[in-house]
Amino acid sequence: MRIEFDFLAVLAQWSLLLHGVAWTLGLTAVSAVLGVALGVACAWARSHGRLWLRWVVGSYVEVIRNTPFIVQLFFVFFGLPAAGVKLTPETASVIAMVVNLGAYAAEIVRAGIEATPKGQFEAAASLALNKAQTFIHVVLPPALRKVWPALTSQIIIVMLGSAVCGQIATEELSYAANLIQSRNFRAFEAFIVATGLYLLLAIGVRALLNWAGPRFIFGQGGARG
Repeated sequence: MRIEFDFLAVLAQWSLLLHGVAWTLGLTAVSAVLGVALGVACAWARSHGRLWLRWVVGSYVEVIRNTPFIVQLFFVFFGLPAAGVKLTPETASVIAMVVNLGAYAAEIVRAGIEATPKGQFEAAASLALNKAQTFIHVVLPPALRKVWPALTSQIIIVMLGSAVCGQIATEELSYAANLIQSRNFRAFEAFIVATGLYLLLAIGVRALLNWAGPRFIFGQGGARG
């Protein structure tokens, strides 16, 4: 039996692929910003918050880290409407990705915070900085510098995990590939092309984050800390 591949039949649908790539990047950008911010807030709560707050945040982190992302996504999209909260597929995808990334980022950032030398806290106290100023200007930048590779990897994992968002009709890359193969029955070629695009996206986003981190996130000062 001779198998003939026709990648041109897939590439001819380049507009759908481009649309899917754009949605994947958009979902990743929004979830990365909000998810890391949530992770930083949760890391602070687990390190410096009151006992009840530590318990609440710790429970959230454990629940999210020990359940599948697709279950979290389905809960947001199919479960919340039962409570009267109706969401579009795109909004549900962003919420699920932010909640998922926030839990993992919380533990990553917390590891960086706990590695902060006590001398930095003493130096901040000598400058009469309050707790918020100490955390934002003294503790957080070097903490992010220490954990940035791990945080970058987690953002990439969340981006690749967004492929399951196509299950609720979010028009990201895997949704586009599935739509293309349903039209021309070239499933092998469609998903090979999608795989290649995900690989390029992962490499590109990682390079972008590695470039942007020391310039815009934790600063050159944090890079020397």
